[in-house]
Amino acid sequence: MSTPAVVTDAIDGEEVAARVPLGGDDELFVTPSRTVLYRAEGLLSDESTEQFPHGADRLTVSEGRRKTRLSLEYAIDGTREFTVPAKRTDDVLLPVLAGVLSGNGITESGETVVELYRFSELTLIVTSDRLVKHVGEAVWDGDYEDYDYADVTNLAFEDGAVATQIVLTVGDRPQRIKAPNEDASDLRERLKTALFEYHGVDSVAELNESLGGDEPEETREAATAFDDRLEPLGTNAADGGPGGGSVAADEDPLAGADALEPDDPRAESRTGSTPHAAGGAETRGGSADDAFEEGGFQPATATTDPELLERIDALEVAVERQAAAIERQAETIEQLIEELRRGR
Repeated sequence: MSTPAVVTDAIDGEEVAARVPLGGDDELFVTPSRTVLYRAEGLLSDESTEQFPHGADRLTVSEGRRKTRLSLEYAIDGTREFTVPAKRTDDVLLPVLAGVLSGNGITESGETVVELYRFSELTLIVTSDRLVKHVGEAVWDGDYEDYDYADVTNLAFEDGAVATQIVLTVGDRPQRIKAPNEDASDLRERLKTALFEYHGVDSVAELNESLGGDEPEETREAATAFDDRLEPLGTNAADGGPGGGSVAADEDPLAGADALEPDDPRAESRTGSTPHAAGGAETRGGSADDAFEEGGFQPATATTDPELLERIDALEVAVERQAAAIERQAETIEQLIEELRRGR
């Protein structure tokens, strides 16, 4: 696919690292130093380009139902922003963020960004040489933390019911990162792959052995304290365990109920019913089904009328066509509004 002439002039001979289609003929071009937004000829104006240097101090993402707004804040130029279709958010954000990290000297020449993860107010960026972590509303700003793979001494994972904790030990300090389970598997595999390739190993055990790092002291102490406080399930005083009075597995909690007299109120509490519970509906004048029918209600039945089914199918087709037409009209209106806002 050829590059539009106005884009060639804008990138000024730089290599294009990423090219993302935005719908229609609009595209996003990412080079090492800038992001170039290309708008094709529209209803109200000619084609144009807009440039966003990668030396931004802050990158914020605001997602809507149809559009996503990316805002880049600069020390001198203030905040500059652009919008892309919501369905293109991930395709756009990853290369733009990679450019911002490179433009701020966080990643080095030849270092690649593998994947980006956003968990509420936690952002994780896995690169070929490091893990970058940012906590806050922004995807990235000056309050980030990064952990070089060269400084990692141990890697471990703690599975939970809802989230998985990644324990990345850097030097002698374990860094705990919690990720929801639906994304944890992908994050775990990509991080392991990046670390394995960096250190030239094939497994976590081999990685930890080659790094020479032991299990973090904090983890060992926590595990020991946990073991000292708890006893296996089923332990009781008869077995020498603490907390006597537990019920044996084969003990019947209702044992002895038969020994009670029929009129003893405790018999009702044991059985959870009263002597008059059985057939209660009939004692009030007939079955529940009879009362239902007498009230003028009839059970619903599936229709098999061919003519009615054909009409329903025709209505469904008409509704789908109308929905598609409304969707196209909405996109045209949004394009007009967007072009008017940009002064096109």
